[in-house]
Amino acid sequence: VQLQASGGGLVQAGGSLRLSCAASGSIFSIRTMGWYRQAPGKQRELVATITSSGRTNSADSVKGRFTISRDNVKNTVYLQMSSLKPEDTAVYYCNADITDYSRHYYSGDYWGQGTLVTVSS
Repeated sequence: VQLQASGGGLVQAGGSLRLSCAASGSIFSIRTMGWYRQAPGKQRELVATITSSGRTNSADSVKGRFTISRDNVKNTVYLQMSSLKPEDTAVYYCNADITDYSRHYYSGDYWGQGTLVTVSS
C-alpha cells in the first residue's frame, strides 16, 4: 500500500492550492483519511480529517479556509486550501487508516511522502 501526495508549491499570501493524495496497492478498505503538516522547527499537527462516510474535522487555524474531501472510488483525498497565509508554510502529509489484504488484513496508519507548501508574504 502506498500513498502518493501531490499539488504542493509556492504561492503568494491570499492564494489557493489543491493537494491530492492517492492510495494504491492491496487495499481492502480505507476508513479515515487526513492531512497533517509540519512546519520547520515544529511538531507535526493535524490539519483535517474525513471519514469514509464524509464526516470532517479540521484544526481551528484552517477552518473556513481549507476544505477536505475524498473520492472513495479513486481512493483519493483532497485538500483545497484558500486564503493561504505565510504561517501555512509547511510540509503537508497525507494519512490514511487502511486495511491491507496482502498482509493478512492488517489495519493501520499509512503516510504519504509529504509535499511542500510555501506561502510568501
